[in-house]
Amino acid sequence: MCDQDHFEQDRLEFEAQGKVTRREFGVMLGAGVAMMLPQTPNAVRVTESEVTIKTPDGNADAYFVHPATGTGAAVLVWPDIFGLRPAFRQMGKRLAESGYSVLVVNPFYRAKKAPTAEQGAATAIQGLLPLMQALNETTHTTDAKAFIAWLDQQASVAKNRKIGTQGYCMGGPIALRTSAVVADRVGAAASFHGGGLVVANNPNSPHLQASKTKSQFLIAIAANDDMRAPNEKTVLKDTFGAAAEVEVYADAAHGWCPPDSGVYNQAQAEKAWSRLLALYSKALA
Repeated sequence: MCDQDHFEQDRLEFEAQGKVTRREFGVMLGAGVAMMLPQTPNAVRVTESEVTIKTPDGNADAYFVHPATGTGAAVLVWPDIFGLRPAFRQMGKRLAESGYSVLVVNPFYRAKKAPTAEQGAATAIQGLLPLMQALNETTHTTDAKAFIAWLDQQASVAKNRKIGTQGYCMGGPIALRTSAVVADRVGAAASFHGGGLVVANNPNSPHLQASKTKSQFLIAIAANDDMRAPNEKTVLKDTFGAAAEVEVYADAAHGWCPPDSGVYNQAQAEKAWSRLLALYSKALA
């Protein structure tokens, strides 16, 4: 999980290896200045808005983006510990340009509205830990149900197609739990450098809950996370079998997918993105 990861150490290691310069790091962490995501081929025109969703615990702020015309399969996105911010809005918009109706949520809405990390991905993690630690299996379940119910009320969401969900870092286990608690609607779940997917000696471990569903899964593991927990990939492969694509991404450090991350690895992020689109194309048809 994020409290065990050493993002600054990872950044320094990657800087030393020549994979990111200090200048590039600073630019990427600018307030939305450098969302360096490749353009979407044959992108559809989209409509985007900031929305408020009523849940049993309050009003959640979120970003909703969808094709300007017609309907698309819905996707629920759970951000990392740095929360809802320009990088995740850009990622959500890019997914919508591929034809999906995408909701990117602020998982910390009980405490404060986004932005919850004042300096985006450059924010010190220690100051964000209380926000993450306030979430648990109960909040994951409550929110998953509320957000998917809201999506199903939207005219742009195809009701005859399954819903996808994806999470980053702490959002990984939430995505897996979402597939379990709304199993009748979710057809695919993806975790990118997720922390806490496998909780030993816990029958409610996210991976065990998700394995009881008919969903398809994509689990993308950072190379340094694999070094810290080398047996986890085997547990995941054995648990999910053919229902999951489990892969360790070489040269990718924890946090490599969001474009504002200090360890953003475009080549490996694009590989993960292509596998995500392949998963959704198959499971949300």
